[in-house]
Amino acid sequence: MKKIALAVTVLTGALLLYAAQDFPAWGDLQSPASASPVSKHFIADTGVDTEVPNMVTAVLADYRGFDTMFETVVIFIAGIAIIAILRRTGADADAPALKRENEIAAEPDLIVTNTVRLLVPVIQLFAFYVLAHGHVSPGGGFQGGVIMGASFILVALAWDLPKAMDRLSVDRAVMLAGVGILIYAGIGLFSMLLGGEFLDYAELSHVLPVSREMARYHAMLGVEIGVAFTVTAVMFAIYANLSTRGRLEGGL
Repeated sequence: MKKIALAVTVLTGALLLYAAQDFPAWGDLQSPASASPVSKHFIADTGVDTEVPNMVTAVLADYRGFDTMFETVVIFIAGIAIIAILRRTGADADAPALKRENEIAAEPDLIVTNTVRLLVPVIQLFAFYVLAHGHVSPGGGFQGGVIMGASFILVALAWDLPKAMDRLSVDRAVMLAGVGILIYAGIGLFSMLLGGEFLDYAELSHVLPVSREMARYHAMLGVEIGVAFTVTAVMFAIYANLSTRGRLEGGL
């Protein structure tokens, strides 16, 4: 079975490499993507329409708002599925944990824990920076959420999972992930209540003392915050369940 899986993987990789020969040259201005009227519209009008210097964020959070929202939903569903499959309940939860090969009990290393104690606040502050500046520089909700989630995982690696779960338990993580999606969808629904279409951020200018363009700017920050909540929570919840086989104790 393993040989068949390896053969399929190698064959698929070979086909992908063969197909890559038909890709246009890097930076080719005459490629279909560069010559498309859609691409030209985004390049010429994104800054005017949204007041957002980072074109990538504007496309993902505004022009492609539906797609990004459902990408966030997919992340949430993946996290819930892993929790549902791995989490142990009832008699399984009381069964003794299986000891890994060559596993030994050890106290957290003093140097490691003190280093992590200094690093985690810096990492989390940088996560907020990446989230808040996703409009004007590389970053956004997905990137900021991954960095924030990694900070909780780092705590679990330096001490143990219960130490990290004192700060963000799996139950709270699931709730936080749901809140993130509600924030994203809520902004879209609020746009509809103001007379626009779903995720038509410009309609928020009726309640914000800004222009329609700046309303889109501020709304994008709101949906990015929702994305960051979901990504942070799901990333940590997946780690907590995978590293402990659903027992939520001990950890790597």
